[in-house]
Amino acid sequence: MNFFERARIKRQKVYEELFSAGVLFITGLLIMPAMLFNPIVPLRFLQFLFFWFLCWLAGKKNRPLITILVILVIVGFNLIVPFGEILYSIGRFRITWGALMTGIERAVTLQGLIMLSRLSIRRDLKIPGSFGELVGESFRILAQIMDSKKRITRKNLMGDIDQLMIELSEGKMPEGKEMSDERLAPAKRTKALGFVIIALVLLLAWLPWGFPILLMYLFN
Repeated sequence: MNFFERARIKRQKVYEELFSAGVLFITGLLIMPAMLFNPIVPLRFLQFLFFWFLCWLAGKKNRPLITILVILVIVGFNLIVPFGEILYSIGRFRITWGALMTGIERAVTLQGLIMLSRLSIRRDLKIPGSFGELVGESFRILAQIMDSKKRITRKNLMGDIDQLMIELSEGKMPEGKEMSDERLAPAKRTKALGFVIIALVLLLAWLPWGFPILLMYLFN
């Protein structure tokens, strides 16, 4: 295990020990509207970068190249239907301001919500009631699949997916390096420092909403 992997696991251990799964889930629900309803695309992009940084800080495994490629693909598909001011044209293909901003908005929103879900949903999450049990089990399985995705290779794509699904249906935890984080003992209760950090994160996540209000106050 190299230095960077040891540092990542150490960060994740701190993250696991500071917060309980329930508090993280509620925090994610409180933060989600801050991004979904933010009308200013550049500020929404900053929120996405903030969630990305939090994922790194929490010891989550990130693949920057894949994230960037997904964003580029989403933006590219939106450019197929041009509208708004023409910025550049190549033959019949036109890059327009409206399509570009819509693509960026959709891409960073999707990736931001993915980062937020990785932060706020843990496999030990338990929601009261039958429906809550079903939702919690779905989140647990999703977390296991995300942690085991390196086991799925292009050489044996369908076979690897089938094997993973069989293991999950039988209640077996996939083994290997990807599951090394299972050895961590998640906190049952959020520590005092954890609540301070959550309050700060909530403030920073909703901070972009203060800029339009500030601009309206300055120019009125």
